[in-house]
Amino acid sequence: MGLLTGKVALITGGSRGIGESIVIKYAQEGADIAFSYVSSEEKAMEVVRNAEEFGVKVIAIKSDASDYTQSETLVNEVLGVYGKIDILINNAGITKDTLMLRMSEEQWDQVIHVNLKSVFNLTKHVLKPMMKQKSGSIINMSSVVGVFGNAGQANYAASKAGILGFSKSIAKEVGSRNIRCNAIAPGFIETDMTHVLTEDQKKAYIDSIPLKRLGAGSDVANACVFLGSDMSTYVSGQVLSVCGALNT
Repeated sequence: MGLLTGKVALITGGSRGIGESIVIKYAQEGADIAFSYVSSEEKAMEVVRNAEEFGVKVIAIKSDASDYTQSETLVNEVLGVYGKIDILINNAGITKDTLMLRMSEEQWDQVIHVNLKSVFNLTKHVLKPMMKQKSGSIINMSSVVGVFGNAGQANYAASKAGILGFSKSIAKEVGSRNIRCNAIAPGFIETDMTHVLTEDQKKAYIDSIPLKRLGAGSDVANACVFLGSDMSTYVSGQVLSVCGALNT
């Protein structure tokens, strides 16, 4: 406990799924938190209340991470409240799965725009304040699909693979300013998206995983704690797979 005490974290897409798990875990570890959401204010406020039980300050801000101007406003608002941003977690993302022969231009553009451009937007806007304070940790949520691909997810795989190259490049650009940038590549994690799978589909996924279970949001959140904390001060430009040995 307390691995993130004194740190301020900005987390995109923090009102559900993996993002919600990260918010709660970061609160448990003592971080003050701002997170963005795009739809349900009621759900976002519920996450705020749950995280505040750990005695930290938490704010939720409605903001579209894929919008450049909104992202700039989000960062400025967080700086106005907390005075600094120590950790940025680019977690916002969507899927629009279908085979390439059926994929529309809109389905391609939406996934690239939300998943990849959002990472550019937030990183762009936090770099100056991080450079000024001469410290920072940027954590970008990729996927094992971005590493080895997956049929029916060409758009998603391309967006997540792009995040890997982006993260490595940023690590090299700003390492001299004591700013680290890493990517996390989750495998099959149990979220709202997996709840729609049939039992047969879940079994097929689990059978392909050497640890023989789906991951939990907390598994990814724990990796975010490591990369956001001072335990990883010499870790940058890396891809940490949280996948039960699926990507091995």
